Amino acid sequence: MLRSKMFALLLLFLLSISWEATSDLAHENFLQCLLNHSQPSYPISTAIYTPNNDSYSSVLQSYIRNLRFNMSTTPKPLLILTALHESHVQAAIICAREHNLQMKIRSGGHDYEGVSYVSDVPFFVLDMFNLRSIDVDVASETAWIQVGATLGEVYYRVSEKSKAHGFPAGVCPTVGVGGHFGGGGYGNMMRKYGLSVDNIIDAKMVDVNGRLLDRKSMGEDLFWAITGGGGSSFGVVLAYKINIVRVPEVVTVFRVRRTVDQNATDIVEQWQQVAYNIDDDLFIRLTMDVVNSTTRIGENTVRTTFRALFLGDSERLLSIMNASLPKLGLLRSDCIEMSWLESVLFWTDFPLGTPTDALLSRTPQSLTYLKRKSDYVQKPIPRDGLEGIWKKMIELQVPQLTFNPYGGKMWEIPATERPFPHRAGNLWKIQYATNWNEGGQEVANYYIDLTRQLYSYMTPFVSKNPRQAFLNYRDLDLGINHNGKESYLEGRVYGIKYFQENFNRLVKIKTKVDPGNFFRNEQSIPTFPYRKK
Repeated sequence: MLRSKMFALLLLFLLSISWEATSDLAHENFLQCLLNHSQPSYPISTAIYTPNNDSYSSVLQSYIRNLRFNMSTTPKPLLILTALHESHVQAAIICAREHNLQMKIRSGGHDYEGVSYVSDVPFFVLDMFNLRSIDVDVASETAWIQVGATLGEVYYRVSEKSKAHGFPAGVCPTVGVGGHFGGGGYGNMMRKYGLSVDNIIDAKMVDVNGRLLDRKSMGEDLFWAITGGGGSSFGVVLAYKINIVRVPEVVTVFRVRRTVDQNATDIVEQWQQVAYNIDDDLFIRLTMDVVNSTTRIGENTVRTTFRALFLGDSERLLSIMNASLPKLGLLRSDCIEMSWLESVLFWTDFPLGTPTDALLSRTPQSLTYLKRKSDYVQKPIPRDGLEGIWKKMIELQVPQLTFNPYGGKMWEIPATERPFPHRAGNLWKIQYATNWNEGGQEVANYYIDLTRQLYSYMTPFVSKNPRQAFLNYRDLDLGINHNGKESYLEGRVYGIKYFQENFNRLVKIKTKVDPGNFFRNEQSIPTFPYRKK
């Protein structure tokens, strides 16, 4: 008996050595393939970081924006390719296909679930942060932006060329263009100008065969798919061409806080009736969190924060607010006039007076462990519903809710115009946000469960059949694709929630342009299942 156990252990040991040797050889062959495809003018060797390289860890960690995926137990890539030229992207695709290695594509690293730089199978990261050029042409009101640029860099460079222009995208300046645009991209000008993808007019990408394509050569179907359907399911997008939009010389912002003890419930009731149909120049975000009560010692209460961007001066803003949302009691002293670029800093909680070149920093103001989820609301929540939500939030304490109002341009654009389908009929989008500062899986499970509890509690108040979700707020709770025989069925579970009626069109395009499902991840667009004739 002992002899057979020892033999089994020896066999297992020899097999593991054999597997490791085979695996190491495969990795060496992949590395050699990259070097073989290197162009003399653009050597690829300087862009490759393996675990043997002293800078490997710093390169990997420099664009991890969720500390949940920066643990010693987090799977690490076999190598990181920090592409410096489009030929490096082409080589990565060709060699990864040849050696059957999974490729993860990262631009800014803000994927909430770490999908752009983590995998449970052997993989490497194609890191796009070096491809960050921004070419603004004010005369034609357009700009070419490489996907490794950050939103802060885009805003700064557009404003540098023209104070009368901006671009509708997210409020976090360190978010990468690639993932943001690929998933739709929204910000505080969406009621006026729609999503980021509603203002994209061309793109450059490398397909599964290593071909460099633009809108004309890729065709309208593929162009449609990469403007909101998750670009990394279809190829590697290198750059997008955008229409920049007009902004006034002076905009106005405010941030007003009211607790439930200060009649916040009355104000939220009124906000629900007007936020989605108020003047298109005005965007009022509502955030709710739990704080200590100032009137009931030792108890907690819910605090509401109304943060706004108005594309105009304070006088006109006050007139609109007094007519539409008088219960907030907005005062002139609450209103701050500034340039549009300065408003980006205000929305990111930089102190007033911070120089605008702070937007060029790629270092986030803070890093935490986090979990995010999303929902859509299609009818106002009744007062007793709101009061129940306050009670649940106080019970859970940590998760926050943010309501982002729709209407305006968002309702004018058909649901099939882009893969992003959440248009007319959606009053606002909900983000569930939970942050914590302690590592460990047990701690993470605790806070993730709190988020799921609040999400579950909100079920009666949100969209149904399907319960919609926003791709940029990546949430693996909605389903995971193992990219095997059940890929289409697994993909449909989350795909319908993210894309609704646009899902099957995305699958059809995916099946045509990437039939072997090379561009895949835990929530990628699947191909249609193969059927024998």
